[in-house]
Amino acid sequence: MTDILAAPKGKRWPSVLLARALARGSSTDPTDLDGATAAGAFAGLRKAIDELGPAATIATIAASGLRGRGGSGFPTGEKWRAAASTEARRRFVVANGYGADPAVQTDRTLMERDPYAVVEGLAIAAFAVGASEGIIAIRSEASQAVAALTAAVGEAEEAGFIGPDAFGPGRDLTVTVRTVQGAYMLGEETVLLKALAGGRGQPEQRPPYPSQEGLFDAPTVVQNVQTLAAVPWIVINGPGAFAAIGSKASPGTMLVQVRGHQRSGIAEVPLGTPLHDIVALGGEATPGRILKAVLVGGPSGGLLPAEALDTRYEFDALRQAGAHVGSGSVVVADDRACIVDLARLLTRFCADEACGKTIPCRIGTRRLFEISDRIVTGRPRPTDPQLLVDLSHDIVESALCDHERLATLPLASGMRYFRAELDDHILRSSCPAGVCRPIALATAAGSR
Repeated sequence: MTDILAAPKGKRWPSVLLARALARGSSTDPTDLDGATAAGAFAGLRKAIDELGPAATIATIAASGLRGRGGSGFPTGEKWRAAASTEARRRFVVANGYGADPAVQTDRTLMERDPYAVVEGLAIAAFAVGASEGIIAIRSEASQAVAALTAAVGEAEEAGFIGPDAFGPGRDLTVTVRTVQGAYMLGEETVLLKALAGGRGQPEQRPPYPSQEGLFDAPTVVQNVQTLAAVPWIVINGPGAFAAIGSKASPGTMLVQVRGHQRSGIAEVPLGTPLHDIVALGGEATPGRILKAVLVGGPSGGLLPAEALDTRYEFDALRQAGAHVGSGSVVVADDRACIVDLARLLTRFCADEACGKTIPCRIGTRRLFEISDRIVTGRPRPTDPQLLVDLSHDIVESALCDHERLATLPLASGMRYFRAELDDHILRSSCPAGVCRPIALATAAGSR
């Protein structure tokens, strides 16, 4: 299992998502239902059914300010209201535990350590929106999380928390654990729904949104597993208690995976925490080295300089800074890293993972990589910086999904904060970090 990092010295960070798991200890069987219920599991579901009812449950989640932890930060209560108010005979709730970023284990860690939090959150969502079918979608390689969730679903059904008459006579909830396998694009909700329906994994034009017309054309609430895991805590403790954690615009906590100078691991971080506190979890820089950049948001994230570490880790502030929450990844790079080469590699990953449905994504992201590749290999053109800007703008403005929009971020943020390093590559054919080995191409005098 990935290590859980403690809050920095002198800081006390509240726990919402991993509270029960940490209280029970890592040696406890996470699928032990008796132990889980003793720690408070399914108390939120019982309160929603017995005291609140569907409308008040949705109002509670809306009042808490909970936003989707899958990266977009869309208000959860608004999504639930849309699904509940759409006329339909069939509704779904899908827990997205795919974890598209191959280097990040936050969602997997949550599902392994407290699978009942995900199952209970899904059940509350299903009760609130009137869904009778729930699906937990998870990467097929995550065998430990698959086993934990499968066992948890079975135990919860046997105990009557889900299954036949779960919400009262004739009000059933069937929950299925579905393993999926595919590309990075499966993290996008419409792509995931297509895969679950047996279709080709490509995004759909929105609107209509999945909350109105999703899986099998039925209203479907798609939520990241971290979002659903926060729901029971909110129902039990009240929306005000949740809103008091984190920032006003982004309440609550989120699991963040830190790859630092000395150590790596996962921390539950209150949203709104300054980046420098999160970076500090990874330890001090190696003697003789200095922090140069922080990659925030995964492969399609932004490269922020050390001077930007006062930026608060929350949806809106990160977007303004040129990054995004994304997969919950924070990667520290010291002065040995070449920003131009790093942005090139990230852009190549995004281009390789593009589904190919639209021309701006299929061809535009590939062209971004090709331009950056010739820059780091000593074949730049004077017009390349402006070409990168213009092409990135065209891709973003014509994008069908967030993958296209965000694929431009590594190069865009690199040019925004590290333009001098780009100019060194283009104008002087040199790499200040000594990573690239550009070959200066000169025309012999008199040759044609």
